[in-house]
Amino acid sequence: MTRVSEWFDQTWEFVRPALPAVPATVIEIGCGSLGGLVPRLRSVGYDATGVDPNAPDEPGYEHVEFERLPAAQADAIVACTSLHHVADLDAALDRLASSLVPGGALIVVEMAWERYDERTARWCFSQVADDDDSWIRHQRDEFAESGRPWQVYRGAWAAEAALHTGTEVLDGLDERFGLVSKAYGPYFFGDLTTVTYAQEQSAIEAGQITAVGIRYLATSRSA
Repeated sequence: MTRVSEWFDQTWEFVRPALPAVPATVIEIGCGSLGGLVPRLRSVGYDATGVDPNAPDEPGYEHVEFERLPAAQADAIVACTSLHHVADLDAALDRLASSLVPGGALIVVEMAWERYDERTARWCFSQVADDDDSWIRHQRDEFAESGRPWQVYRGAWAAEAALHTGTEVLDGLDERFGLVSKAYGPYFFGDLTTVTYAQEQSAIEAGQITAVGIRYLATSRSA
């Protein structure tokens, strides 16, 4: 199993039970060039659309930022690792709220980079090989070359990438939606070739690393 396939498998395991019954309309924000979960959604009967500037060039995908998508209504919206780097978080969250039908389901998989502490970073860095092309390996090398303390390096990295914190994302979601559940868990396994979801979860439970992944379920507050 590749790291990408396990990422999709684990994400689908979280998303699938939270979806309304088929045939419902589902929008996936940030589906990426691989199409995200859209193929799986369609395979089980959902009317699914993927939204991403880098989405596959085929029917069923919109090549645009979600905030610029023509007005649409969905029974469920899935947002996977997309909200922490939108240009205008409030605008994106307002658009989420206005795009869900009453009682619609919001399913979010995110990261809280502010929880990415030095012990977690060093654990991740120890799992990557020199020929690994993941962002974690590049970050390992950049951090070593920088000579800066981790907190300083991490802050500069997040600022350069214009990342919103997990706390900012969660607070904004809580203001607009009816919370069902939220939890922290594995995130890095999708980019570490030698680490599975279960292994990262074990490291979290053993206190070796801090959980950075966010899994959030909510409903439209207009229900």
